[in-house]
Formats: sequence, structure tokens, C-alpha cells
Amino acid sequence: MKFAPVIYLIGMLLGILSIFMMIPAFVDLYYGNNDWPAFVSSSMVTLIVGAILFLSNKNKATDHLELRQAFLLTNSAWISIALFGSLPFLLSKIDMGVVDAFFESTSGITTTGATVIDNLEKTPHGILIWRALLQWLGGVGIIVMALAVLPMLSIGGMQLFKTESYETPDKVVPKAASFAAGISIVYIILTILWAFMLWGAGMPIFDSIAHAMTTLATGGYSTKSESLAAFNSTSIELIVIFGMVVGSLPFVHYLSLSKNGIKNVINDDQVRLFLSLIIFVISIISVYLSLNDTPFLEALRLASFNVISVITGTGFGTSDFNNWGGFPTTILLILMFVGGCAGSTTCGLRMARIQVLIANAKAQISKLIRPHAVVVSYYNQKPIPENVAESVMGFFFLYIISFAVIACLLGGLGLDLVTAISGAASAIGNVGPGLGDIIGPSGSYQSIPDLGKLFLCAGMILGRLEIFAILVMFSPLFWKN
Repeated sequence: MKFAPVIYLIGMLLGILSIFMMIPAFVDLYYGNNDWPAFVSSSMVTLIVGAILFLSNKNKATDHLELRQAFLLTNSAWISIALFGSLPFLLSKIDMGVVDAFFESTSGITTTGATVIDNLEKTPHGILIWRALLQWLGGVGIIVMALAVLPMLSIGGMQLFKTESYETPDKVVPKAASFAAGISIVYIILTILWAFMLWGAGMPIFDSIAHAMTTLATGGYSTKSESLAAFNSTSIELIVIFGMVVGSLPFVHYLSLSKNGIKNVINDDQVRLFLSLIIFVISIISVYLSLNDTPFLEALRLASFNVISVITGTGFGTSDFNNWGGFPTTILLILMFVGGCAGSTTCGLRMARIQVLIANAKAQISKLIRPHAVVVSYYNQKPIPENVAESVMGFFFLYIISFAVIACLLGGLGLDLVTAISGAASAIGNVGPGLGDIIGPSGSYQSIPDLGKLFLCAGMILGRLEIFAILVMFSPLFWKN
């Protein structure tokens, strides 16, 4: 396998990352913080390394990547960005160690939102905006990867969207490059729109920009230790709720709005399932809270925000749902595995895979009743290819096994049952907060042992890169010529 094309593209990505590192430097200068040299130094180091990789392999690069090169690029790109993205945390004056810096950066670029910073109010503006930028870049990166790369690699049933992405009747995005450009433009426009709405709702301009980026990216990094609860504004919460839902829907549909309106969104089975599930869960948790001495409108407000925050993997908080009781917290733990729609900024199992699993289960039941019948499973009124169903089943199995392994590893470090299980679920689902007093909505991951943080980083990367993309590289066959 030729590594030159992969190294060449990694160098290009690091060069782009170095440019983004200068934004927090200017922010720190504007607010009079003396932490800006950390970003300048990080930018220079990243640029130099990126330039060396880019220039030394420029003449060896090719226009097309082979299958194994695409796998290697997908994995190495995210890990490289996480590594170099940790430099500002490491060099800044917030006194962050190597493991903590890598954890914060990995949590950012994978849009997980777990943090080791206890007091965000005393954190320099540059660091706060860098956290938001990492999540924003990770959000657009996962959309492009999910709809332009993973279908081509046939990972975890994502090949189902090869037709959805490239062979629609309208030919919205005939090539991956134009697709990425179109997605990026939509993403930028939505971010600007949400920043203005949050600002108009009374949120300070700096906070509105940071929260707009992390809302559309369904990342959940906030500028306040109390997250959205610090603003205590119903209008802000409604804007963020709408933003989390928008970030959780397939972005490919936004590209066709000018031609088809919202028809594609309405007719998408996974969108309907996603919205129906949200309404159902909000309803039962609202009723539960109201029966336990919470006024119904307040119960509806709390349930709506936190349910959508968890199912979308955003991780914003307006209340410590650990105090709600066993029933709602159990539901929220389950929702950590679910995620939004395929082709969005969310992670988890995602609606499309859940629908394939349900369709496959129905087909198996039908075959038990009528052994000789030919039963065909459907997704979006189209037959599900057998290889897609098998791929989704394999993904589901590995997803659960990965969760179990990470939970056991965390438990082996002495963490309690709730922290170990919810931490593993939160990491692999890229949610952010877990359950319990340590990593719950009102806590942080600061007290987790360094080895545990590395286990959680592995879970975040596994969850974000769809597991198969990582595990395939452990096969000896992958490295053979």
C-alpha cells in the first residue's frame, strides 16, 4: 500500500487546522488575555509539520485513493487532528496535562462534549472558542465522512446511502467534492443564523457564536459551567432545541430545499421515526415529572430540552437529571445509544440502522410463521440489500461489545457501576455527560484516572468512526500488499 497520498492529505488537513488555530489567538488579543501565544505557537508547529508532510509527498500523491488508503486516511485524519488540536490546551496557562489536553481535544473533534475543565467562567476566551471550533469542525467533518466516504467504504450499513447521496433523481450532489462544498456552505449559513438568533434572544455575542457552533455540531461544549442553565431563558432554550434537531436531520435534504422544499425531509422514514420518538419520550417523562410535584409546563420544558440534548448526543444541560428518579434516568441512558439520523452531525446507532434492525426482526418473525415465504425488508420504500442488513447486524454487535469492554475497563479502575456504564455509553455514543455525581450533568471528567480518560478517548473515536473503520486496520490482511 502506498502511504504518500494519505500523508499528503494529512499534511493538507493540518495546514487548514493551523489556520483555524489563529482565530482563538485573535480572540484572546481582543479580550486582552495573555494566552494568545499558546495558539500562535500551536499554529506554527502544526503548520510546519503539515507543510513537511504535504511537500514531501506532493509528487507522489495521486488523484484517487484505493480502498485501504481511504480507510487509513479516515482514521489517521481524525486522530491527527485530535493530537495537534490538543496543543493549545497543553501550551495555554490553564495548567492542563498531556492526557487531559488530548481528552479535551478528542472530545471536541468527535463532538462528544465531555470536559475536564471544572470552572469555565475563569477559562480564557481563546480556549472557549477553540473548544467550540473543534466541535464545529468535527460536526461538518462527520457529515461529509458519513455521506461521501463511509458509503463508498460500505461501513456499518452506510452503503445504503450511496444511492441516497449520489443517485437521487435531482442529482443534487453528483461528486463528493461538490457535495462537501455544498454541505459546508449550508453548515456555515445555519451557524450564522443560529448565532444571530441566540444574540437576539439575549445571549452575549461571544456566547452566542460559541453556542451556535456547538449546537449545530450537536457537540455540547458550553462557555458556562452550568451549561444552558446559566442563562435561565426559555427563548434561548427553544432556539437551541430547534438547532439540535436541525443538526440531527440528514444534511443532504437541506441541499435540495430550493428544488423540492421540505418534501424529502417529510418523506424520509428515519426523520419521521426520529421526531416521533422524541415526542413520545418527552411526553412520558413530562407526565412522570408532573406526577412527582413538578408543574406540568416546567416538566415539559425540562423534559423537552434534556431529552433532545441526550438523544442528539449534544449534551447541553438545564437540569441535573440524576435527581429525576430511576425511571427517566434509565430512559435517558438508553437514549445515549440511539442518536439522530444518518447523514447528520449526531452519532450513536442512528435512526436508519435502527429501522434496518426492526425491519430485519420483522422479516425473521414472518419467516418463523411462514417458513417458505419470500419476505423482503424495506427502508424508505426500497428493498434492503442482504449485505446491508448483515452489515448493520455486525455493526450493532460490535457496538454493544465495544460498550461492554469500555465499561468493564472503567470498572476495573475502581469507578462505580453507574459511572462506568454511563461513561462508556456516553463516550461511544458521543454524548458528553454521563450519570452519577462524578460525570453527571453537574460534574466533569476531571477526577477520572488518566488511563480511564484514554479508554474514554478510544470509545469516542470508535463511536465517531463507526467502529469498523478502526477495527479493519487490526486485520493482518489490511497491511498485506
